[in-house]
Parts: sequence; C-alpha cells; structure tokens
Amino acid sequence: MGDTSPQLRAIPVTFTVGKHDDRGEYLLHLRDYSPGQIWEPGMWSLLGGSREPQDATLEDTVRRELAEEADLDLADLSPFATEYASHDDGTTVPIAVYAGRWNGDPRELRLTEGVMLDWFAPDDLHRLRIADTTSALVRRHAAGLPPIRSGPEPEPAPAPAPAPAEHRPPSPHGTVPHIIGVHLYLERPDGTVLLGLRHPDSAFAPSTWHVLAGHCEQENAIDCLIREAREEAGLRIERRDVELVHVVHHIGQPRNPPRMALFFRARTWGGEPVLREPDKCTQWKFWDPAALPDDLVPYTRLAITKIRNGEPYSETGWPA
Repeated sequence: MGDTSPQLRAIPVTFTVGKHDDRGEYLLHLRDYSPGQIWEPGMWSLLGGSREPQDATLEDTVRRELAEEADLDLADLSPFATEYASHDDGTTVPIAVYAGRWNGDPRELRLTEGVMLDWFAPDDLHRLRIADTTSALVRRHAAGLPPIRSGPEPEPAPAPAPAPAEHRPPSPHGTVPHIIGVHLYLERPDGTVLLGLRHPDSAFAPSTWHVLAGHCEQENAIDCLIREAREEAGLRIERRDVELVHVVHHIGQPRNPPRMALFFRARTWGGEPVLREPDKCTQWKFWDPAALPDDLVPYTRLAITKIRNGEPYSETGWPA
C-alpha cells in the first residue's frame, strides 16, 4: 500500500513588494525541466515537499521544506486547505496547503532546487505554464482576502467640461491601428547580442532567430518589455536601466496591419537567459553582430545594424 501521508505545499502569499505595492502577489517556484524525473517539470508551482520521519507535525514539514529549498523562515503559517493529487498508478495523495506572509525580494533567497522564484498577481497566472489546480488554488485564496488599499479613498474628481469639437482633416487613405511590439536589445560587454531560436511551430518566423520580443497588452511599452523578459527568459530588468535605441516602422503584406517595433536596450540586468517558454523558443544564444545567423528575422537584422550605427529609425516593407 502506498504512502498516503499528506504532502505539503506552502504559499508565502499576498503582500506588497517592490514597486507592486498596490496589489497582493504570490511567490511561485519555477521547477527544473526534467521530464520523467520530477513532478510538474518546467512549470510554476508552490514551494513544498513530502513529509519525512523527523517531522513531528505538518507545520514542521512545511517549515523544513521552506528552509531547505529557499532558506525561507516565515513568522506565521496557518492551514488553508487539503487538496488531492492522483499518481499515474491511480493512487490518491492528500496535499496539505499552508498559507503565510513574507515581505522580501526572491532574488535574495538561497534557492537550492529549481530555476527561480518570483512574484505573480493572480491575474497574471494565465500567462504561465502552471497546473490548473495550482492556479485555481491561488485564485481561491486570493478571493478570500480583503481588498488591498494603498491609502484613503480619494475624493471623486469633478466631471470635466466637454471639450469643443476638434476639426481634423480626413486621412487620405483612412486611419488604421498599428500593432506595437517591444524588442529587447541585450548586449554583453564583449559586444555579443542575445537572440532566441523560435520554435518550429511558431506562427511567426518558425525556426528563425529573433530578439526577445512581444506585443503590448493593456500596459505601457517598458512594462511590457520587463514582463516579456521575465516570462520568456527569466531576466530581471528595472525601468531605470532601459533606453529606447531604435524604432522600425514595418509592414509585411499590404493587407497586414502595420507595426511599430520598439527596440529597447537594457544597460544592466539580472540573471542569465533560461528557456521558460520552450514551446515558443528552443534556444538562447549570444551572437557576434558581425557574424549574425543567416536565418534571422529581416527587420531584426536591420535594427541591429542601425543600432550599431547610432540610427534611431528605419522603415521596411512599405511601397516605394
């Protein structure tokens, strides 16, 4: 008969940290990508582990696991829920879930297992490789928390007076929205530049090298860059270290929407590139700009050349 003693998952949870001082965040653990060797390989999970003989209580287990995996000691822990996981052989194992609070920087923890630790708001979980059960657990916990306020309720602002109608001449060909893409120009002190090899199944530029990039969602361009760098490669970038170095205004086919490709340089950053989304990018590599790969996205090649020449703007794909 298998061991059915409860396993543990700890949630250091929902408090303010760094610049996100107006919403609760959850500390998640990116597990090693070792298929067949560990549970949930390459996925975001909660810290935790199995009970051992020396653990007198479940709380002893979770405290030991937190100390062993991340050198983390929480002042308060409390039981939150009991979940159940099914093994491949059909046996069911109970998982005791504890909740706690901690205010700190995950980069300063001594991580002994997995790839990294990071904070995520519940609304960001859909962007991660994370088990549905883990995501549902975090959201359920967040739903039971009181709303987080950063100060007193502001006085309602008076309604602005309606602005006078502005007369604008019509566009000769009609106004169309442009897609905004952010791109990371990451250059090491030796001059080499970071490129990623896109997955063969990618809708855009399959099996082709490209800089780390993404589309703006409901966010400003620099926040998008910081998010994409963290989500795709595990890189930590601060706003103060980012500068715009080039813009490519380009269009593919005449019927495709035009795009503004913003290339930002990160003067400094934390971490080394890791494959956090292997279904999108299969390899990260620093290349000599004088010997870039042949299978490189054309507008990326153009941008790198212009950046090295100190030119801030270029166009491609438009009819002459």
